[in-house]
Amino acid sequence: MARPPAQSVTDAEQAILEVLWDLGEASVRDVANALAQHKPVAYTTVLTMLGILHKKELVAFRQEGRAFIYRPTLTKADVRDRALSNLMTQLFDGSPEMLALHLIENHDVDPGKIDALREKIRVARSKGKA
Repeated sequence: MARPPAQSVTDAEQAILEVLWDLGEASVRDVANALAQHKPVAYTTVLTMLGILHKKELVAFRQEGRAFIYRPTLTKADVRDRALSNLMTQLFDGSPEMLALHLIENHDVDPGKIDALREKIRVARSKGKA
């Protein structure tokens, strides 16, 4: 039995999604041409990757003549949220607090951004969200 497709997005899949987010919808040829501006890519590779994205329910398609026209089914923010949730679950026991602490302790975070985060936390607490 084949295993279900991973919900995470690879770099190659991300590049294809970026093209589709920019264009709204595109044929395989359109995507291949857009990607080829940065790095050579085969039409068949793009076709295969779009099939994988379709199995992951990240793109949908319709047929127009002989061409298939693909469009993203999720926004960039939706994909980002999904990836972050997977990361949080896999590496931080599902804890957004552990993730935030890791970022603050191990990465250069602008002090001004920390102040903005404190303000967001204060507002959330006053609304009963935190």
